[in-house]
Amino acid sequence: MGISRHATAHWEGDLKTGRGQLSTPDSGLMDKTRYAFSSRFGDEKGTNPEELIAAAHAGCFTMALSAKLTEAGHPPTRLDTQAAVDLSMEGGPSLSQITLKVEAEVPGIDEAKFQSIAEDAKANCPISKALSAVPISMQATLVG
Repeated sequence: MGISRHATAHWEGDLKTGRGQLSTPDSGLMDKTRYAFSSRFGDEKGTNPEELIAAAHAGCFTMALSAKLTEAGHPPTRLDTQAAVDLSMEGGPSLSQITLKVEAEVPGIDEAKFQSIAEDAKANCPISKALSAVPISMQATLVG
């Protein structure tokens, strides 16, 4: 049996004027965090599904990259990743693009090896695999 994680969603009202809450009861990361039409499609304070997908993808990819770099004998000093999830409204809402931008400090690795390992992590982290229907691009920058 594998590991199971969960989150909950509660919604009241119609799509445009309703309000909801998202929660991750086991971790406490979100305790009844507010979300609404206006926090998803506008600029009202609150979260949205795309932001949460971006957070999950950034975290998963960064852990995978750390593991793969370490396995290759180059444990990273630091990895900073930003994930952007684009929501297209053409033909109805859909995810149109995910962009990962990582800045890495990895002693003793050359650029080509770093890029190869980063591409492998992008292709094989569990969240990338789950989101494989969406184009995923990556900009990996080696610093230091």
